[in-house]
Amino acid sequence: MHQLNDLYPEDKKECYKLLHSQLKALLDNEINVIPNLSNTSALLNGALKDINWVGFYLIHNEELLLGPFQGKPACIHIKIGKGVCGTAVFKNEVQVVKDVHEFSGHIPCDSASKSEIVIPIHFSEKVIGVLDIDSPVLNRFDEMDKEGLEELVKLLEHGCNWTNFKMG
Repeated sequence: MHQLNDLYPEDKKECYKLLHSQLKALLDNEINVIPNLSNTSALLNGALKDINWVGFYLIHNEELLLGPFQGKPACIHIKIGKGVCGTAVFKNEVQVVKDVHEFSGHIPCDSASKSEIVIPIHFSEKVIGVLDIDSPVLNRFDEMDKEGLEELVKLLEHGCNWTNFKMG
């Protein structure tokens, strides 16, 4: 039996191109945040190799609150400015961490995680959450992952109705 990610192209550029078209189709005629984030985490979990967690944290009451994800149970609350996710929000920039054990203030939710990438999500020019992906492999994420995931997040930024969305 094939694992789902075995059905995706080995070439990262081609893989992200396929993911982009698949996410665009999933978002077609659906603007609700929770189902869209849920389907996105499932899509990425099935496609990306060498990952052990993928999901979303959304800002609620001036902290990050766990949203839809795929993987082991995760940290529920993350203070802005703390850990990789909180740093991505505080700095408003993508965080690509080659070795999480060398990241000052890393919050270990899964001891198997060795590298991580976090992409901020924006609405009305403000960070409203992040896409977080962990890997059990050191140096798993590169510039192509950063670019491909930023494009997917842009689809979510424009494809969801964030106006009336409230966490909690």
